[in-house]
Amino acid sequence: MAVAAGLVGCFAVMRRMALASDAMSHVALPGIGLALAFHVHPLLGGVAALAAGTALVWGLQRGTRISTETVIGVVFSLALAMGSMLTTGEELIDALLGTPGSLGVGELVAGLAGVTAVAGFVLLQRNELVLAQVSTDMARTAGVGVARVELLYLLAFSLTVALGLRFLGVLLMGSLIIIPAATAKLVARSLDEMLAVAVVSAVASTVLGEAVAVRIGRPTGPVIIAIAAGLFFLSLPLRRTR
Repeated sequence: MAVAAGLVGCFAVMRRMALASDAMSHVALPGIGLALAFHVHPLLGGVAALAAGTALVWGLQRGTRISTETVIGVVFSLALAMGSMLTTGEELIDALLGTPGSLGVGELVAGLAGVTAVAGFVLLQRNELVLAQVSTDMARTAGVGVARVELLYLLAFSLTVALGLRFLGVLLMGSLIIIPAATAKLVARSLDEMLAVAVVSAVASTVLGEAVAVRIGRPTGPVIIAIAAGLFFLSLPLRRTR
């Protein structure tokens, strides 16, 4: 989860999608609510909602030429309203903050497969992603399928959110995608270095946060994000001395 978050987050930060990325994670909420209502595993509902939300955002962006951030903001508001109506009480808290616990074999295999897919896409397509961000016209001239790359990136982002729903919930997963990437942007001098720093920061925050949360008896998700934010603030002096 942390590896995928670090990789995907770098391009979200470079695309100035920090706030929109956090909103995107909330799209899973109505799917979780429907899954609970029909007694289906909530993660399956969250994944289905994220896939549908991704297709909707991409389709609206391509069809209307409205910015990705604006479209995500509208879809996020709708998803949050629907999710709040479909889930209440303890179920809503679990959906928002996650429910850490031991993983089953099926969940572990699915998680590893998801991380492999996200990491493979980002590492193999990183040059195309950068080129599409800098100039869509230049990217098309170079033979890059901009629409395809944008759709695949949004799908990779949604899959990363889905990987973290169990542990961080829809409220905090977006933060793990953005904060380590923002930290990496402060200190890295190249794209490859930024990707590496973001992954290390995300993994360190997750592992350390898990250990600290168990020791102090607090929920895992908030501790992980607090540590990630702490690393960000600690990196600020490094930016000033570069």
